[in-house]
Amino acid sequence: MQDHPVGPTDLTDLRGDCANCFGLCCVALPFTASADFALDKDAGTPCRNLQDDHRCGIHARLRQSGFSGCTVYDCFGAGQKVSQVTFAGKDWRTASREHARRMFDVFPVVRQLQELLWYLTEALTLPAARPLHAELRKIRETTEELTRGTPEALAALDVAAHRQEVNVLLLKTSELARAGVRGRKKNRRGADLMGARLKGADLRGANLRGAYLIAADLTGADLRGADLIGADLRDTDLTDADLTDAFFLTQPQLNAARGSAGTRLPGSVARPVHWTAQF
Repeated sequence: MQDHPVGPTDLTDLRGDCANCFGLCCVALPFTASADFALDKDAGTPCRNLQDDHRCGIHARLRQSGFSGCTVYDCFGAGQKVSQVTFAGKDWRTASREHARRMFDVFPVVRQLQELLWYLTEALTLPAARPLHAELRKIRETTEELTRGTPEALAALDVAAHRQEVNVLLLKTSELARAGVRGRKKNRRGADLMGARLKGADLRGANLRGAYLIAADLTGADLRGADLIGADLRDTDLTDADLTDAFFLTQPQLNAARGSAGTRLPGSVARPVHWTAQF
């Protein structure tokens, strides 16, 4: 394993860099034929669209080819970290089967840790969470150190336990951040809002952690300062919605939703390309 110092991490470091990855998401992860994937694929088996240079042969037309599930996935930088740090740039194609198996086993673990780093890094940008910044920095540093562990240490790691420890701080962060949002703060944590008609709804400072918003109509809704960690936004209509200062929103969540040029977004995420193509 390469020796890298543990230092501050910004959100730029927590996005997938396919040029420095060995196509791990296209090999390590399984998928089932569905509306999101055109075929079945077992874990550890390369996708038929993966080329010898680890690039996707249909990347520019994934949605049209029945692989929309690939377009909403992001490894939060786990791919390049496992490829270049954990396994020191040694390709699974040319290594032993055991090496490949260990790489595929470790990838999902690091992906979970990288996602936690995303939330912790964003939490440190929230002024209202300043009273927690020291604790947030400490646990972020610990999480970063875990991502740089040996393959053996990563395979043995109890990710669920570490996630719970992080979640305690993220909950406190959410409470502080939402307390400063004007208006009534709705608690919709884990709520079943699938297909809900919430056009123009006032959801400022709402707790939407883990809410099921699949195919919900949030056209023109006000989601400023809302906590969206873990919210299921598949096919959610965010046309002209205002998500300014919404936090713990990730790019995969946004990519799974629908929106428009009029949708206002926090600076931590980018407007999905397919939005402008469809609307």
